[in-house]
Amino acid sequence: MHRAIKSQGVKSFIRQEGPWLLIAFIIADVFYKWGSFALECVGFLLTWYALSLLSSLVARMLGGQNSALED
Repeated sequence: MHRAIKSQGVKSFIRQEGPWLLIAFIIADVFYKWGSFALECVGFLLTWYALSLLSSLVARMLGGQNSALED
């Protein structure tokens, strides 16, 4: 986490990851009732990671389509 913030800068990191962090937090709060803080925390972190990964993949796919249209 420290390395990601240091390499991107705080504002860029928050702009990129903030929405996914909030969505993952809401999902974890509403749906994850596993009776263990540790399990719910891991679930939250995995949800945040998955949302961030999916957004990166979609952005890459859309970016590839846009660059193909520009050629």
